[in-house]
Amino acid sequence: MCTRCCLSQLACCCGSAACALCCSCCPKIKQSTSTRFMYALFFILVTVTCVIMMSPTAEQKMREHIPFYTTMCDQLKAGENCSTLVGFSAVYKVCFGMACFFFFFFVFTIRVRTSTECRAAVHNGFWFLKFVALLACCAGGFFLPNQDKFLEAWRYVGAAGGFIFILIQLMLLVQFAHRWNQNWSSGVKYNKIWYAALALVTLVLFSIAVGAMVFMIIYYTHAEACFLNKLFLGVNGGLCFVVSMLAISPCIQTFQPTSGLLQPAVISVYVMYLTFSALASKPIETVQEDSRNVTVCVFPFKTRTSDTNIVTGVGTVIMFGCILYSCLSSTTKRSSAALRVYTNEDMPENERARCCFCCTDDAEDYDDEKTAGGQNVMYDEKEGTVYSYCCFHFVFFLGSLYIMMTVTNWFHYDTARIEQLFNGSWSVFWIKMASCWVCLFLYIWTLIAPMLFPKRFQA
Repeated sequence: MCTRCCLSQLACCCGSAACALCCSCCPKIKQSTSTRFMYALFFILVTVTCVIMMSPTAEQKMREHIPFYTTMCDQLKAGENCSTLVGFSAVYKVCFGMACFFFFFFVFTIRVRTSTECRAAVHNGFWFLKFVALLACCAGGFFLPNQDKFLEAWRYVGAAGGFIFILIQLMLLVQFAHRWNQNWSSGVKYNKIWYAALALVTLVLFSIAVGAMVFMIIYYTHAEACFLNKLFLGVNGGLCFVVSMLAISPCIQTFQPTSGLLQPAVISVYVMYLTFSALASKPIETVQEDSRNVTVCVFPFKTRTSDTNIVTGVGTVIMFGCILYSCLSSTTKRSSAALRVYTNEDMPENERARCCFCCTDDAEDYDDEKTAGGQNVMYDEKEGTVYSYCCFHFVFFLGSLYIMMTVTNWFHYDTARIEQLFNGSWSVFWIKMASCWVCLFLYIWTLIAPMLFPKRFQA
C-alpha cells in the first residue's frame, strides 16, 4: 500500500497524473477539483509568506528562534537581519513572481478544450516542477534591475488588477445569492421543508444584518463627530431596504418568479460586513471632553490587544475565504453566469435542492475511476474540460495583485504592518465603501435588466 501510494505521488509530482491523498478512507475526488485545490495551495503558501514578510512580530520571532539567523542573512547577502526580505518591497517582488507564474499559465492554456492535449497535461500535473518554477519566479523578483522604478510602476498595475478582482468577487457574490435561492426553491415542489429552510435562513441573515446595523449605530457614531459614519450607515442601510423591497415587488416577480428575500438578505449581510470593515479602517477621530481628547467611533473592545487580534483575525479569515471562493469558483460553467445578467435559464431543469449546492460541479457523468493505494480519483474531463483553464489562471493572476495591495495596505504601503491590516487608512475605507455600492448596483441590475430588456431574456 505504501509503495503504491509513493508511486502515485511521484507520478503526480513529476508526471501528468492527478494528485490525491494517500488515505483510502477519504472521499472520492475529481481530477478538475484536485487540480484547482493544488493551485489554491500554491496561492496560500505564497500568501502566508507575504503575511510573514509584513509582520514585524514574525520577523522578531524568527530572529530569536532560528539558529544562526544573522549569519544566514549575511550569507544570502540580504542585508542586516535580512532587511531586504521583509517589508512592502519584498511583498511586491514575491507577488510579482506569483503573478508572472499564473500569467504564464493563462497564456499557455488559451483555447485548451480537452484534457488530452499536452498543455492540459502540464496544467493538471507535474506539480513538483511547477512548484520549483513558482519558487524561481518569486525569487527572481529580488534580482530585477532599477527596482525603485519597477516598484512604482508595479504598484499601479497591482491597483488596477486589484480593482478588477474586487469587481469579479462582487459579481460572484451576486451569482451566489441567486444560485442559493434558485437551488433551494427548486426543492419546494418535492418537499415543503425547503420553504421552512428558506424562511429560516432568510430570517437569520436579516437578523444579522439588522444587528450589525444597530451595533455600528451604537459604537461607530457620535453626536459631535463621525459625520461620514452616520451618512454612510444611513445610505447603506437605506439601499439594503430598497433592494429588499425591489426583489419582491410585482414588477420584478413578473419577469423573475423565483426572486425572493434570500438574495437581498445575503447581499445585506455582506454590505454590512463591508461597511463595518470600512468604518473600522477609517482613521480615528477625537473629540474634546473635560479638557482632554477622547477617541470616538472605534471598536468598543479595542483597548485590549486580544480583542484587536480577534477583529483582525476574523476579518483576515473572511477576506481570504472570499478570495479563494472567487478564484476556485469563477471559472466553472455555472459560475460564468456571474459575468452576465442572471436569468432563470442558467439553471438546469433537473436541478436538485441540496444544502451544499455550491459544491456541485458541472460534470455529472464520468466512468473512469482509478485507485492507487489511496484516495480514488475520478477523471471527469475525458470528453472536455469542465472549466476554463486560461480564465482560471487569469483570476489567480488578479488575486495575486489583490493580495499584494491588501497586505501592503494599498496606497499606504510605507507604514503598512500586517498587525494593522484593518486599522486607519482612507484608501482602504473608500475602497470598501465603494465595494458596497458596486455590490448593490450589480444586484439591482440583475433584477431590473430582464424588465428593461424583456426580449433578450425571454425563454
